[in-house]
Amino acid sequence: MGTRREITKQYARDYAKGAKKAKGAVLDELVAVTGWSRANARRALSTARKRKGPAKAVVRKPRGRTYGYGTLKVLIEVWRFAGMPSGKYLAATMDLWLPKLEAFGELDKDRLTPEVRAQLLKVSGATIDRLLKPTKDAGRPKGLSATKAGPLLRNSITVRKAGDEHEQAPGFIEADMVVHCGPTLAGEFARTLTATDVFTGWTENVAVRNGAHKWVLEAMDEVVARLPFPMVGLDTDYAEENAKPRNCVVGRATRGIGILSSA
Repeated sequence: MGTRREITKQYARDYAKGAKKAKGAVLDELVAVTGWSRANARRALSTARKRKGPAKAVVRKPRGRTYGYGTLKVLIEVWRFAGMPSGKYLAATMDLWLPKLEAFGELDKDRLTPEVRAQLLKVSGATIDRLLKPTKDAGRPKGLSATKAGPLLRNSITVRKAGDEHEQAPGFIEADMVVHCGPTLAGEFARTLTATDVFTGWTENVAVRNGAHKWVLEAMDEVVARLPFPMVGLDTDYAEENAKPRNCVVGRATRGIGILSSA
C-alpha cells in the first residue's frame, strides 16, 4: 500500500500539469501499474495531489474510561452476592439487587456514590462481562495436583499402563484422592477418597479430614466394608498419604498386584 501511494504521488504531478489527453494517458498507466479501476485511480490522484509529504497513519487517541475503580469494586460485590451470574442476567436484574443490597448494608457505602449507582443501573451486559473478566479469570481453578512423583510404590508394585486390558471380574479397585482446596494448596482442607471398581464401575466416596495415613487407612477400610464384593486388587498413584502405607501389606492379588488392607 505504501508503494502504491508513492507511485500515485509521482503520477499526480504529471496528472495535474497535463492536458486532457495527457491526463488520460497518465490515468491509463496508473491503472495498468496498480490494478485499480479508473474511478479509484482518479480519486487516488486527486487525494495525492492535495497531500503534502508522505501519507501518515491515523493515530487514534485512547478513549477515556467510563467506569472508574469505585464502580468496578461495587459491581464485583453485587455480582458475587447475586451468585456470579452472566453479565446479561446481572444487567437485567441490577435494579433489583442494588437497592436490596444497599438497604441491608452489604455494599461499600464509601464507594456507592450517586454517580456509581447511576452507572451500575445503566451498564450493559457486555460491559459487565468485560469489566468482570479479570476477576473471573483470577477465580478459576488452576488444576492443582496434590500428587508427587516418587519411586517407592513404583518399585514395589507392578506398573500397569492405561492401555492395558481391564480385569474381567469385580474387585479390582482404582482409588484416588480428590483435594477440595480451591485455587491454592496452602492450609488445611478436606479431601475425598474415591474408589471405583474397574469392571462394574461401582464407586464409593469417603470424606477424609486430611492426607494423614491414619485417615486414609480408615477411609479405605470403610470402602472395603461398603463394597458388595471382596476387594482383590487396589491401584493408586503415588502421593504422600500412600507413600508409606502403615498397617498395610503389599502383596500379590489375584491376577495382578495390589495393596491389600490388613483388615
